Amino acid sequence: MQQQVAPPGVRPRPWWEDRDRILGFCLAIAVLIAYAPTYLKLIEGPWRTEQEGHGPLIILAASWLAWQRRDQLKAARFAPAPLSGWAILLVGLATMALTRSQDVTMIEVASQIPVICGCILLVAGWNVLRIFAFPLAFLVFSIPPPGWMMDAFTVPLKAMVSDWVAQLLYLFDYPVAQNGVMIMIGAYQLMVKDACAGMNSIFALSAIGLFYVYVFVHDSKIRGLILIASIIPITIAANFIRVLALVLIAYYFGVDAIEGIFHDLTGFALFGVALIMFFLLDAILIAGGALLGKLFGLNKTTPTKSDPASAAYAAQPGPRMSPQS
Repeated sequence: MQQQVAPPGVRPRPWWEDRDRILGFCLAIAVLIAYAPTYLKLIEGPWRTEQEGHGPLIILAASWLAWQRRDQLKAARFAPAPLSGWAILLVGLATMALTRSQDVTMIEVASQIPVICGCILLVAGWNVLRIFAFPLAFLVFSIPPPGWMMDAFTVPLKAMVSDWVAQLLYLFDYPVAQNGVMIMIGAYQLMVKDACAGMNSIFALSAIGLFYVYVFVHDSKIRGLILIASIIPITIAANFIRVLALVLIAYYFGVDAIEGIFHDLTGFALFGVALIMFFLLDAILIAGGALLGKLFGLNKTTPTKSDPASAAYAAQPGPRMSPQS
């Protein structure tokens, strides 16, 4: 139904008398209760790892995006779609129950998206679901990927980064050799670990990049596409810098210098470097767009304000004469 504002002098209906609000509130509580075991499993497992530690931030960001749409929600026309809502909701719940019994965490977490979509359709319909489409899609980044997918991308990334590091050091006459993910430099032999492949950084930076483009990049689709396409190359470049730094530190200061907490700190530094490179690229794109606009006259010009006399003259009917006439 269409939400209406009470006319002056009429007391608005309290929320506990609004059937749609009560139904929506009850469904939200039910979803939280249903997925409480799922989130407890994530807290005790994947969210404690370096690869999936960004999961809670993804959920907070999706919640913030949904909260920003509250004005659109107030103006939206409610048209519940019970048939579609029940179908999607039941499929989501069945998927959640089945995957929870089989301990398939990835699909269990993913099932919350159709469950939430079904609840929205039951209460408000497709118009409201379109309003929350991006926050719901953003929840995809909270889904922990399966091990086989991580291995399929991690192994070639580790080998590629190791090869690049060894080739660069060889060009600068370092005593280096490389065999797969093993780098031998001087008297030391180092193995590039999974964390140095950058898959966790790719997922986290992809989420941040997409969030940034959606919220802040409204003036240029080309700029947004370039930023999204740059996420994987930037992450690989940042991991290359990390591995190169670790190898050089091991060469000059010994292997003990890169073990323990220092290795973990380089992971945070890597993510910071990737973010700096991402925002630096955006600054370059903004400056380049402004420069091209000036060179080719693409900048929008704001109309100048005319004085009242000129405006009155322009409003008069009849032919116009130039001041020199």
